[in-house]
Amino acid sequence: MGNNPDRGRTISTVLGRRLGGELLRMREECDLRQTNAAEALTASPAKVAKIERGQVPLRDPDVRALCHLYGQTDELVIDRLLTLAKADRERRKAHGWWNQYPQLAAMAEYVALEDIATNVRTWQLAVVPGLLQTPDYARALAVGNGHWEDPDEIEPFVESRMARQARLNGENPLELWAVMHEAALRQLVGGRQVMRGQLGHLLDVGRQPNVKLQVLPYLAGAHPGMNSAFSIVSFAEPGALDVVHVDTTSSTLWLESNTDADRHNVLFDRVTRLSLAQRNSISLIEGILKET
Repeated sequence: MGNNPDRGRTISTVLGRRLGGELLRMREECDLRQTNAAEALTASPAKVAKIERGQVPLRDPDVRALCHLYGQTDELVIDRLLTLAKADRERRKAHGWWNQYPQLAAMAEYVALEDIATNVRTWQLAVVPGLLQTPDYARALAVGNGHWEDPDEIEPFVESRMARQARLNGENPLELWAVMHEAALRQLVGGRQVMRGQLGHLLDVGRQPNVKLQVLPYLAGAHPGMNSAFSIVSFAEPGALDVVHVDTTSSTLWLESNTDADRHNVLFDRVTRLSLAQRNSISLIEGILKET
């Protein structure tokens, strides 16, 4: 069978597709073929096709070679592509803690990216973001959605959700900007006692320098975020290397193009401008806690 350095790694990944999509766009803008890219890499056109589909990792010299071929001289753009390639290589090599939780299967790719991301901006319509949930709140959600018939599967799910929150602490904590609709704070998930604990936790974690909380109040009326909740995951400064995650009732959807990322960055900005400032958001949470 021989030794194939790509064997076992020809798996399409979110970051690989993001990088491959950028390289494909650059190639087409130059009106070049995959055979031209293959010559620059001393590789086969089939290998270039796998790169553009996000199926194989890409070394830094290959990124630079393709940028040179495509006439890309902007060092900022090249550095962003190199950062993306490095993040994709790290993602492929990772054997993270999340693999021990079958309950996380549907979210495994998201959690793996969250683990290496620098920044997450999330907009939530109906629930508190997973990174900010208490164990009791997460447990009540799991019971309420009826996803698991076996109650013994719920506790590992709760444990995995709490494990994710380690990213908010440590030497290089994740920067989290969470915007929630007021409805998510007033829905009595698990009852009053559970919600009091959850609201108190939001007040505590909102004091962390790497966490920014905003609430979109009912009084905002119609708003651009009414159609769906989403998270923008960044691997450099926000807006540079983003992928968008949309979690629906039936599937997990990744939006990986520059166009999709730009559209959701604009949408997130509009929602934040309609939301209360962080100080006023904290005051609203405190008021809801007193009422609960």
